[in-house]
Amino acid sequence: MSGATAWESEEAKDRATTLRNRARLDANQNLLFWYRELYRDQFKDLPTAETLSILEIGSGTSPLKQFHSNIVTSDILHLDYLDLVFDCHEIDKLDAIKNNSLDVITLTNVLHHLKNPIAFLNCAAGKLKPGGKVTATEPFFSLLSTPIFKYLHHEPVDFRISEPELGEVRGPLASANIALPWLIFFRKREWLQRLSENFDIASRDIRPFTALSYMATGGISHRLPVPRSLYRALFPIDLAISRCFPRLCASFFTLTLTRR
Repeated sequence: MSGATAWESEEAKDRATTLRNRARLDANQNLLFWYRELYRDQFKDLPTAETLSILEIGSGTSPLKQFHSNIVTSDILHLDYLDLVFDCHEIDKLDAIKNNSLDVITLTNVLHHLKNPIAFLNCAAGKLKPGGKVTATEPFFSLLSTPIFKYLHHEPVDFRISEPELGEVRGPLASANIALPWLIFFRKREWLQRLSENFDIASRDIRPFTALSYMATGGISHRLPVPRSLYRALFPIDLAISRCFPRLCASFFTLTLTRR
């Protein structure tokens, strides 16, 4: 099978998986609540989101537009409900989004799927207004979450990479290293410095987000029978614990970068 044919086959499989996962997410009220609280946290330091120009990267399964109708959605997969379809690594070549026009670029569990997340962020900077933000949520590796992500989660975890990129790209969803963003923003100062020309990395904001709340929903693949009222009552406790003791129990973090 040729490289192009193999990619097309993976893309078709990923498209079907995305549509199936989107339906599962819509049916999981606890997971939708988790995402609602995540988006509220992502945008909490910004003016009213409805007044901003916001582009979401990797919108395939994301429910963000259910909560903010003005979001411009995008993905590399051809899906009927998206506003834009393009390879985000080539965002600098995208005429549909003018340079210096966006207030925010947002990504949720997307950076770890990108071939080269640093190259993407540097290319994307030109589409932001000066002072514009990139906000991204990714897995955080704590004492609690590390064995969960390594042994119970389906996506690969590789802490031993020598460069901040994926070694092999098979398809939009099949290719991943969920340790990649965590290494860039917490462990590899020299990798982080590669963003310094376009972003004020000294003032970057990083906030842990939840410990076991995501797992308690069952995630995309499963649906655990946790009563909605109980889940919502325990959520703020879980969030507070993750922020008080991130190295012990945080499972996700939200990063905000500001364009110079």
